[in-house]
Amino acid sequence: MAQPRGELEERIIIKDLHTKEIDLVNRDPKHINEDVVKVDFEDVIAEPVGTYSFDGVWKTSYTTFTVSKYWCYRLLSAVLGVPLAVVWGFLFALISFCHIWAVVPCIKSYLIEIQCVSRIYSLCIHTFCDPLFEALSKICSNIRVAVRKEI
Repeated sequence: MAQPRGELEERIIIKDLHTKEIDLVNRDPKHINEDVVKVDFEDVIAEPVGTYSFDGVWKTSYTTFTVSKYWCYRLLSAVLGVPLAVVWGFLFALISFCHIWAVVPCIKSYLIEIQCVSRIYSLCIHTFCDPLFEALSKICSNIRVAVRKEI
């Protein structure tokens, strides 16, 4: 009886990975667009002291900027959001596919093959270079350096 329950829990967990609840309040929980798109009216339009427009013009400009930015974004996301989500989903699926089925196997294959080359290289170094350097070290071991101060 315990086995079917485990399978049911596993199916629920697998289903939850694809149908998890999304947060409609905090839509950037990882803060990836924190410093990129925070553009307010004051960041774009500013009047220095002594060159103020009429207060009504300033308030209307602020309202127009804010509302048009808000609704333009909403319309663009309504029209292009889903198609671009499909494009980005396809692109990242393609990248994941290539990474899983091509890149990692190629790297693993290369590492296996380079290990064989590494052993042959190491054997050659130990066979030919070690005796040579050992002989050179014995020749150079009798060299004495003396420092004299000449007046």
